[in-house]
Amino acid sequence: MSNKFLRKVLFASLLMTFQDMSYSENQSFNDSADLRLPQSYRIDWMRSIDNNKLISDITIPGTHDTMALHGGPPAECQAWSLAAQLRAGIRYLDLRVFALDDKLYIMHGVVYQHTTFTEVLSTIRDFLKEYRSEAVLVRVKPDLFDKDKVEGMVAQLIVGDRDIWVESAIPRMVDVRGKIVFLQKDSFKLGIPILGTDKEGDYEVTHISEKERKIEKHLKEAERDCGGDYVVLSYSSGTGIGTLEGVFLTPKRVAEKIDPWFYGYLNNLDPRKGSCWGIIAMDFPSFDLIQTVINLNQF
Repeated sequence: MSNKFLRKVLFASLLMTFQDMSYSENQSFNDSADLRLPQSYRIDWMRSIDNNKLISDITIPGTHDTMALHGGPPAECQAWSLAAQLRAGIRYLDLRVFALDDKLYIMHGVVYQHTTFTEVLSTIRDFLKEYRSEAVLVRVKPDLFDKDKVEGMVAQLIVGDRDIWVESAIPRMVDVRGKIVFLQKDSFKLGIPILGTDKEGDYEVTHISEKERKIEKHLKEAERDCGGDYVVLSYSSGTGIGTLEGVFLTPKRVAEKIDPWFYGYLNNLDPRKGSCWGIIAMDFPSFDLIQTVINLNQF
């Protein structure tokens, strides 16, 4: 490998790092760790949902790679802590979990996110004790190796806990107020099933305009499929890391471009039709973007 090539790689890495160090602020994108809530804001927004409404009929704001706050530009997907995300209205959490010895660690790929699954559960439980009208949906995605151990270790942690929903039947809102609702997919089989609109490789972004078209397509599919025996899940997140054309498109850079477009797109949807768009998982969403997703519900 030539020195010239190594210098180019080093320069690209440094440039990507310095680009992502800048603070950005707009109506739809947030990369500040500080959460500022309007005085009039009601954290318990699910209180307004009809008790008899099925979880699969609700539009729910979520975060992709919820705990990915560490690891530099290629790894970071969020700016707010878990507690802040919950207070801002996020009700779907995407957790990448690695089993090592007798502990479950939260990861993003090989990057440890400075917390354990037990600590995450504690944060969610504390939130739900304060806001009993809410429900928090949690997807556990076993990561790295020994993936088959994760489900059994999670099951041991929650055994006998009546405030965690692990059944596959779709619950009504009244059934899960104050509870953690597990979602099942692939190698994790506790909870209600997910129907994902994203196809393999859709997270890779080389051109922002192409990503916008994919998101629009996925939300149309979500609207069509909402209300079944599963919850529909769509992502607005993406990254160019690992591709040649999109090498500078970190998750943050993608969100900085996508979130404003997405905010405008969602504001043009008409919730009066009684439609549902399922779970929408985002990177670096602002408070306003989260509220736009919440307001798609016909309360």
